[in-house]
Amino acid sequence: MKHSFDVLVVGGGHAGLESALISAHRGCSTILVTQDPNAIGRMSCNPAIGGLAKGQMVREIDVLGGNMGLFSDFSGIQFKVLNQSKGRSVWSPRAQIDKRVYEKTAKDKVCSTKKITVCAGEVVSVEPKGDSFLGYLRDDTVFLIKTVVVTCGTFLSGKIHIGERKILAGRMGEERSEGITESLKELGLKSGRLKTGTPPRLKANSIDWGLAKKELGDKNPIPFSYQTSNFNPPNIPCFTVKTNILSHNLIKENMERSPMFSGDVSGVGPRYCPSIEDKVSRFKNQNSHLLHLEPEWINSDQIYLNGFSTSLPEEIQLSALKKIPALRNVEFLRPGYAIEYDFFPPAQLKATLESKKIPGLFFAGQINGTSGYEEASAQGLIAGINASSYVLNLDPIVLSRSSSYIGVMIDDLITKDTLEPYRMFTSRAEYRLMLRYSNTFERLSGLAKNHGLLQPSFYNNLKQLHGIKKHVFENLKGSIKPEEIINTTTINQSTPAIKVLKRPEVKIEDLPVRFHQGTERGLEPWLVDEVLKDVEAEIKYEGYIKRHLKEINKVAKNENLKLPECINYSKILGLSNEAKEKLSFVNPETLGQALRVSGITPSDASVLLVNFFRSE
Repeated sequence: MKHSFDVLVVGGGHAGLESALISAHRGCSTILVTQDPNAIGRMSCNPAIGGLAKGQMVREIDVLGGNMGLFSDFSGIQFKVLNQSKGRSVWSPRAQIDKRVYEKTAKDKVCSTKKITVCAGEVVSVEPKGDSFLGYLRDDTVFLIKTVVVTCGTFLSGKIHIGERKILAGRMGEERSEGITESLKELGLKSGRLKTGTPPRLKANSIDWGLAKKELGDKNPIPFSYQTSNFNPPNIPCFTVKTNILSHNLIKENMERSPMFSGDVSGVGPRYCPSIEDKVSRFKNQNSHLLHLEPEWINSDQIYLNGFSTSLPEEIQLSALKKIPALRNVEFLRPGYAIEYDFFPPAQLKATLESKKIPGLFFAGQINGTSGYEEASAQGLIAGINASSYVLNLDPIVLSRSSSYIGVMIDDLITKDTLEPYRMFTSRAEYRLMLRYSNTFERLSGLAKNHGLLQPSFYNNLKQLHGIKKHVFENLKGSIKPEEIINTTTINQSTPAIKVLKRPEVKIEDLPVRFHQGTERGLEPWLVDEVLKDVEAEIKYEGYIKRHLKEINKVAKNENLKLPECINYSKILGLSNEAKEKLSFVNPETLGQALRVSGITPSDASVLLVNFFRSE
């Protein structure tokens, strides 16, 4: 028997739930198939959301109609803005999360949303049929759907490694998914293998907390979501300890028992989130590494050991940790492990996350070679928006590198080689001065409105922020008298406040209150402060921002020049062999994408311009 839906979402992780929720919001009947409906939105690794560049993406998800920010604000137990000693362009919000509350919030939202049907099962095959698809479940259930979003996480042919021990699973204690990889490969898609890892979970009462350093969040915390009001979260402490030479020596002595070093794992691990074996091996001159002891929920008996990802045998993990004074009596609730899984290189996708080969088939999350909840949620949201646009015959949404961190991530994925799990960093964004977390409403609210992603009340609140920011700028055109300066800065005559604020040592709160009057207007106190600080940042960065805008306009001339869909790059004279190979695989949609493909030289770029844009 066939069941008909507009959108099939395969997988109920962070990518899958955002895809399902936004598709339903736009009026599409959506079936979300997951092996365990109780695991929807499960935080399978670290108990935190946000961080460097990731916090910016959570804000972007919020303004584009996603839910991760709201879920985090509701379930957070400690909030902190990272990098506050540096420029505001790299400030990034992060929160410790109560996993149990987060998962329940996510599951309840999905299961209570009209237009979403949650199905416990496993999709083993997807088959194009005319302008639709047939989705086959292991129990022989068949769905007729108009479009598919595949978000299988680490479950595709997942294999867990703990030393010499192997477990076929998608996560510890959960069955892996088999069959869909082969189904997708039969459609002409290429797959590969990647690896990620997770650290041990420790028994809280086995830790000597008096020998660990306490770490608290900000005294005046800010939420992720512009929709959050009356924000007053707890400030539950985390703790830190350090490894030492004794634990390092034990790890070195047993390095060959780590599957990553013995050659037992074929998948490539994340360079920027290395295992403890990697750290000891790569940073030989460091005698210690910082570890974070993070509670997984309020009053948790389970502690996440951030910084000690490992696939060493369990007894070696335990012995190495017992060399640390605070952990000398430590006990495991679960050892650390590595997991190897199938992924599909995302160069096979358009900027919409739709397959170039199979119209109506979208991919999001770790199946695209990324790591992290935030990267998965962002992709899931964009894939869900574009899958529903496909059904509704609407224009897709495509984010540029200059508009958002999400745009940077997707462009990197579809143009660069995925040799390791991709993780977002501020350094990946060349326009990060313009991509501040505090100006997200300016960058993306108009786009969200045009695509019908936001409730009218939410959009009106964001529009109000535009007006308030403009009002502050107008106020700052007024002059300030020498005697009104609060800090040590001196001026000899009345000077426009905006000019005084350009000085590095002057902060907006140093100026008389009249220059930012009118910002209250019923806003939350944290939001008033954020708007003022963002105005200050924009004034101080004005010269750099103007330079960025000039560069963006210059790049735009080539960026959106469309390339023909079927190009035989092997026959283009003058292209290097590497360029022919890479361009043939990626099959870029625009000249801008082509110029960013790994291995494309300035000479190759000139050949492309001559061959396809002689008239330009």
